[in-house]
Amino acid sequence: QVQLVESGGGLVQPGGSLRLSCAASGIIFSSYAMGWYRQAPGKQRELVAVIRSGGSTNYGDSVKGRFTISRDNAKNTVYLQMNSLKPEDTAVYYCNAQYPLLVYWGQGTQVTVSS
Repeated sequence: QVQLVESGGGLVQPGGSLRLSCAASGIIFSSYAMGWYRQAPGKQRELVAVIRSGGSTNYGDSVKGRFTISRDNAKNTVYLQMNSLKPEDTAVYYCNAQYPLLVYWGQGTQVTVSS
């Protein structure tokens, strides 16, 4: 059974930082591209960042230079370091695992940026 379990969300002030974690089980983690997506109320889910099995990364335009995705294959975990957070970063953040023809999602973790 595949499980993606996110943690690390919460309430933070503008300009603050958070680190999200996603622990994966039931997959050959090192073979999967791992990503973070987010969905704000009334908006479509959007890509935040992805890191491929080889380590290459891509970021959504709105988070470039502020967020960093990384992975630890020994721990089957992907991270999202979020710095210089803005109120518009408020959303539910979802972990995603992709392999050709296979896609899995976590349950999401809420990130709220507010003073």
